Amino acid sequence: MPAQLATAVATVERWAATAPELGGDFTADSTAATAYWGRGTELLADLPDRPERTPEQQALARAVHTAGRRLRRGFVHRHGDRLHDELTDGGRALARLPELAYGAAELVPGLTPGRETVAAELTHSQPAKEGWEADQGVLFWGLLRSARSGGRIQRAMLRPTSRAQRLLPGFRRSGTADLGVVTLDRRGTAGHITVRNLSCLNAEDNTLAEDLETAVDLVLLDDDLKVGVVRGAPMTHPRYLDRRVFNAGINLTDLYHGRISLVDFLLRRELGYISKIIHGLDVTDPAEGPDPAVPEVREKPWIAAVDTFAIGGGMQLALAFDHVVADPAAYFSLPAVQEGIIPGAANFRLSRILGPRLARQVILGGRKIHATDPEARLLCDEVVETERIDAAVDAAADWLQAPSVVSNRRMLNLVDEPLGQFREYLARFALEQSERLYAEDVMEILERTWIKRGGRG
Repeated sequence: MPAQLATAVATVERWAATAPELGGDFTADSTAATAYWGRGTELLADLPDRPERTPEQQALARAVHTAGRRLRRGFVHRHGDRLHDELTDGGRALARLPELAYGAAELVPGLTPGRETVAAELTHSQPAKEGWEADQGVLFWGLLRSARSGGRIQRAMLRPTSRAQRLLPGFRRSGTADLGVVTLDRRGTAGHITVRNLSCLNAEDNTLAEDLETAVDLVLLDDDLKVGVVRGAPMTHPRYLDRRVFNAGINLTDLYHGRISLVDFLLRRELGYISKIIHGLDVTDPAEGPDPAVPEVREKPWIAAVDTFAIGGGMQLALAFDHVVADPAAYFSLPAVQEGIIPGAANFRLSRILGPRLARQVILGGRKIHATDPEARLLCDEVVETERIDAAVDAAADWLQAPSVVSNRRMLNLVDEPLGQFREYLARFALEQSERLYAEDVMEILERTWIKRGGRG
């Protein structure tokens, strides 16, 4: 081993051995931990940027991150509730994920990356990133695993977004909203959300997460709407020209370029619009305090129309709907294992829906389920020819407006997807997915995919 490298290894080992013992005092532990993390950041700064590191230097960087995250896990395990209280005035302020992530970075420096650090990371491709977002995964593991702070985060994420509240009066007047890559139209008493992320076959990214959550909020807030519908727009891609596509999963081009955010996409979609489709909007009066006995929730039934395919995140999304209408040529798949990542909350829901053996075939083995397969009856309620999909959606929207539907779906979801169990799953998901995003095999997969696609994006 070269002398310079040996010296660096010894320095990292000495630093790792100085990790403070955490006690019960939040302030004292914050001070000691911040000093330790600060020294770790200095050690990383002494190394070249990730793309220029030798394998030995990258191993050193991993050792620094591993030691730092070990202390972060201990800190949020011990002080997660106190941290959340400090950031939310004892839970009286309902803070969404970004407010918590960046508030924690200011309150306890080194615990999570600040805004400038994350903004700088987003300018690099995923293989070139340092991987600071993984520290955000540790933070949300610590906060979500607690029933108190985690439950308050769920409530905050089920609140209407400020953008939706701002757009609501205009939508009520006009019955239409063009949100960017999503449009919303009132058709009778149904709110039709059309996804048109045309450049990438309706693949999901940060922008789509923002627009889709806004549309879901508007459907749930508008008293004249009784049912929500989601369908993909006709595509402009030559291979799928004028054909509707439901969803192509995560935008791998954006993931390669480092534009997929853990907080603003991967966690937001699960705790935001997908949870709102299942559990509704929390519209409780803030005056009732941080932990109301019976929160006021606004729910509506939802219909998905699946054309062509529901890949990855598309299949994950379809699992959240009350009624799914599919084209006979459509298929469902979850290729996340081939991509090296975790398919959102599919691991939480799929065994219940398909059974454990088939769920493993889909998630671990990459099995596709075609709409005409017998097993597809567990994923979609109707399979109808393309020209009959609109009529099938309209018919479903009519019967789903029965007065007792909302109460019955609420009771079904109480058993099928208890909020506490989902919260515990999301806590572990935050930790595991944030690590997978920077795993060596994922970097290799992204590089190969990018080369195969000829560097388009």
